Amino acid sequence: MRAGPLRHRCTMFKPVLTKNKTGGFDTTWIELGKLWSEIALPSGRTAPFAEQLKAIVSAEIRVRPRGDAVAGNRLVHTANGIATTYLIEASLPNNERDMLRLLCSNVPNP
Repeated sequence: MRAGPLRHRCTMFKPVLTKNKTGGFDTTWIELGKLWSEIALPSGRTAPFAEQLKAIVSAEIRVRPRGDAVAGNRLVHTANGIATTYLIEASLPNNERDMLRLLCSNVPNP
């Protein structure tokens, strides 16, 4: 049996603001569920940020359509004990509306 293109197991997280003791808010991440995905086209570049060069890694992740796959949520993919966290920048359905292309950037692991 062969694994199909959706062979990467990811976990989706949603940001939630929780009130802290100083009257401000902290961002916590709540797990929305696990999903199968295809992580493709990883690319990297450097960009100037606050007078420093910062490495930016981007990827295109394909998943089945879900209502909670929206910009601002995170996907965490763990392989061989190494977790990679992607921030969803845009969610684009294909013409048949049977797959979602998630344009993501790589962020530090929480």
